[in-house]
Order: sequence, then structure tokens, then C-alpha cells
Amino acid sequence: MKFSSALFSLAAGALISLPAFAADETGFKSIFNGKDLTGWEGNPKLWSVKDGCITGITPPSEKDPKKGAITHNTFLVNKELNTKDFELRFSYRIVAGNSGVQYRSKVLAPGEWGPIVGGYQADFEAGQKHSGILYEEKMRGILAKRGEKTVVKDANGKARVEVTGSVGKSEDIQARIKHEDWNDYVIIAKGNHLQHFINGMQTVDVTDEGGDKAAKEGILALQIHQGPPMTVQFKNLRIKGLK
Repeated sequence: MKFSSALFSLAAGALISLPAFAADETGFKSIFNGKDLTGWEGNPKLWSVKDGCITGITPPSEKDPKKGAITHNTFLVNKELNTKDFELRFSYRIVAGNSGVQYRSKVLAPGEWGPIVGGYQADFEAGQKHSGILYEEKMRGILAKRGEKTVVKDANGKARVEVTGSVGKSEDIQARIKHEDWNDYVIIAKGNHLQHFINGMQTVDVTDEGGDKAAKEGILALQIHQGPPMTVQFKNLRIKGLK
């Protein structure tokens, strides 16, 4: 099959536009052994390793199979990491429901269904709206919608989110996300600057000027969301500390 020079130039340009971090794995450390949940802690009825992937489920309710059994969001907590300035890379697949990765977070309570965690969350879902946003679980809520560049400030104890620019159109980002299939996610946290990327496209850019509410360090955890029955899987989790 022959390509015109115009098409070749377009394809080359698209490759060049991919983030430089996509190929360089120098300094990254794996945080999942691909075999079991050594180093992680959560409800073993909800979390397991299947097909070499960390797998979390919201099981169906016995009373109504269309509803999930769990009564609160719960998490698989990494017992060995204290995230400060870092870059995290992983792949995820989700069937129904909502999930995400907590970083610079903290365990708030043991929970009936497993650890309850609060803090920054790199959100993703099987739906069409929230994948890539920055959500602060149990705390200040949405700090950046998809495609937004924001500055978060404190206003008498509450978050004031100022949209200062754009990193892309939400619908364009969604178009790159593979429905109920594997996607690549990158989180970069350096100082009070937080960035998320999915499949090479930046989804948010946040500067958190919220004072004491702007977490500088904390745990890493994976989420199972309350709601309909769902399955979420993670693989190729690796992290690098940033100076």
C-alpha cells in the first residue's frame, strides 16, 4: 500500500507530537510483581491478581444484581510507597463503573469493605466524561475537569478553582480512550504542579495553591467505586521519584 507524501508527513508529525516521556523508562521501578499482591493491602474478597493484572471488582448485590454490593468506595493501598514528587505510569482497563488512582493521599478509616482513602485521585471510568480529571476524594472534590488548566486556591477554608487555560478539548481526549480496553495513564506530581495524561494526551494541568490543603506527600492506592457491578484491572505499574 502506497502513502502520499502529504499523508507520510502527517503521520510523522503525529509521532513527533507524542510526549517525550513515552519511550524513556530510565529510572522507573516496578511496584507490582505480576503474581500476587505482595506490598499491597485491601479486601481480598474484592482484590486479586488475574491474568497477571491487579483486578478489583464491585460484586453484585444479592438483593438486586443490577446494583453493587459494597456500601462505600474502597481501595487497595500500597504499603511500601510514600509518594512525594514522582512520575507514575500504568495501564488500566475498566468494564462498567468508575475507578482511579490515589496519590499523595491518606487512609481515613478501615471501612466495612476495606480501606477508605482521601486525597488526590487520577480519575477514570467506563463512561464518557470523567477519565483524566483530577478529583480530590473525600476532600475538595473536582480540582480540574478534563481539558482544563487550573489554579486551586483557598477561600475561607473552601477550594476556589480558577480555570486559567486549556490542554485540549474534552471530546478529543475521550476519542483517544479505548472503551473497556487497555489504556495508558501517566501521573506527574512535582511540587504543587500536577499533570495527568491518557494515551499520550494531557488531560489536566493543575497548580494547587491551597496552602495546607495542598498535599505534598502521601500514600498510593487503587480504587473500587461504590455503584453498579464493575471490574477494573491494572498492569505495568512503575514509578520514578523526581528531584
